[in-house]
Amino acid sequence: MKAIRLREGKERSLLRRHPWVFEGSIARGRADAGETVRVEAADGRFLAWGAYSPESLIRVRAWAFDEAERIAPAFFDGRVARALALRAHLGIFPAVSNGVRLVHGEADGLPGFIVDRYADTLCAQVLSAGAERWREDLADALLRHTGCTRLYERSDTSARQREGLAARSGWWRGGPVATGHVSVPVSTPVPLPESVSVPVPAPAAAATHPSPTALTLTEHGWQLGLDLALGHKTGYYLDQRDNRAHFSRWVRHFGLQRVLNCYCYTGGFTVAALAGGAAQVDSVDSSAPALAQLQANVALNGFDLARSAVHDADVNAFLRAQLQAGAQFDAIVLDPPKFAPTAAHAERAARAYKDINRLALMLLAPGGLLLSFSCSGGISADLFHKIVAGAAHDAGVDGAILQRLEGAADHPTTLVFPEGEYLKGLAILKSA
Repeated sequence: MKAIRLREGKERSLLRRHPWVFEGSIARGRADAGETVRVEAADGRFLAWGAYSPESLIRVRAWAFDEAERIAPAFFDGRVARALALRAHLGIFPAVSNGVRLVHGEADGLPGFIVDRYADTLCAQVLSAGAERWREDLADALLRHTGCTRLYERSDTSARQREGLAARSGWWRGGPVATGHVSVPVSTPVPLPESVSVPVPAPAAAATHPSPTALTLTEHGWQLGLDLALGHKTGYYLDQRDNRAHFSRWVRHFGLQRVLNCYCYTGGFTVAALAGGAAQVDSVDSSAPALAQLQANVALNGFDLARSAVHDADVNAFLRAQLQAGAQFDAIVLDPPKFAPTAAHAERAARAYKDINRLALMLLAPGGLLLSFSCSGGISADLFHKIVAGAAHDAGVDGAILQRLEGAADHPTTLVFPEGEYLKGLAILKSA
């Protein structure tokens, strides 16, 4: 077994069972991508078994901290079984939703491995060199313990690029025809120009033979269409499940009639607002396919499409145009993409978060409700609170925090890995 020796004093985080070892902490030793290594303190003491990643700044991700542990197929079978037992205990699937996160990376002792379940179909992301090396054993364990036969893979994010791994997307196990993968490149997003709001036509009638990757998520009695092959990440944002339910209840409780949903994707918060009794919901996104799916979701739940207006536009530009036009909304949702992937991007991201929150608070009617989120790991909950407070000051308004928001319970944050708390939010009632 190859050994990785740390520099003097760099063992402290592993002694606290934090799973990451950064490149700068290593004094000597190396291994192949994903190979299991023995991590030792400067004096040779055992610290952890981990997976080595020669191209990542996170050079080792710990699998286990018990020297007697053996990193073998049985180890991964046990970790998957433990993760699934926690989800069963939470009681989300299928009572609340037929969509649930089964494995949440480091929080489940499986760094770089993410799995969501939608009814009888699994969708996984393999994002680290270690998970890649043990991928088939992980797949075997998943199918054995869930009883599912269909497993789709969406390992097509920039995280794999940072690990030196090629992107991969396609049916991994099961599927309609073949189980082979289709490798796709990880491309740099092309900046979209600011665009004007345009109507998005309702989607065409369903094809005679619908795509095998097109599924219907149910949650809180609502139905939400998604496509594993085309959707973001593993197809949908299950982490916002509870927050969508909170929002629907608040819309009904406070009688909020006109709602603005920014960065709306396929309309989870839009459907929630309509279910709560909103008279009109305006939804903004720069993806026409997402907006078409949003309108399909509105119709799927039996709501009148006249109550749902969609805008293919840059959110920042849209907010400024609405402010200039003198518009007001009773509730606004801000759920932007990740502005700060790491703490190094925090300062620039803080300016972006502050600007959109300032505009939203100015557009919000007195007594209105703002749901504002950050999914950036580089922005802590405390910093996010300060950013939104600064936005309120610049907007010349005040408000009360109705509730602090976070990811659903099937996306756990552990005591030893606070970086897992990526989703944070504030529900704010603007002062009348």
